[in-house]
Amino acid sequence: MSEKRKRYDWEFCDGAVRIVEEAGKPIAQIARDLGVNAGTLGNWVNQAKGVREGTEGLAGGDIEGLGAVAGGERRAADGA
Repeated sequence: MSEKRKRYDWEFCDGAVRIVEEAGKPIAQIARDLGVNAGTLGNWVNQAKGVREGTEGLAGGDIEGLGAVAGGERRAADGA
């Protein structure tokens, strides 16, 4: 039998991310305290960082690729 996926409301996710950012404790410890999977909480923290940095919806490899493209364009403009 498959397990039903647990749904968390936006306020809970936002509060959990705030706790991680302000407490300075490991994500795994906070996740245990809140009864959430550590990977799930880590995803929420990464998504919140992406929103703040304007990279929401991009995977890590995509972001690195954008940096490489921008670096190549700068080198081309410098005549290198």
